[in-house]
Amino acid sequence: MIIYGTAILAICHLLGDYLGNLLGSLLGVQANVGGVAISMILLILTKEILAKKGHLPQITQFGVLYWSGMYIPIVVAMSAGQNVVAAMSGGVLGAVVSIASLIGTVLVIRYLNRMSGDYDTYEWAAELREETA
Repeated sequence: MIIYGTAILAICHLLGDYLGNLLGSLLGVQANVGGVAISMILLILTKEILAKKGHLPQITQFGVLYWSGMYIPIVVAMSAGQNVVAAMSGGVLGAVVSIASLIGTVLVIRYLNRMSGDYDTYEWAAELREETA
């Protein structure tokens, strides 16, 4: 059932939130450190492990994929908004580090996509040629 995907997401979110708060207290910071990332990693690992062992029906996998597709962009957008405010109040160094991390992320993702070979490259020119023909 699709609702089981929601339950898996909820469990991973609660566990990630707990581990993020625990990590923050271990580091001496009164904040959740990486809780969202931990929960998403847990969600991906849980889905893959359960699917490989045959304990996750196809319809439940759709539920996990649906909520991960909804959850990731919303949480990343919320976190990014908070990070931008914090970076801009930190001065020029915050802006430089933000731009450097953005460039680094784009380069790493491009490298991983080329290395995996799972994705076809999308060419705008080919799309335009088909429309005009």
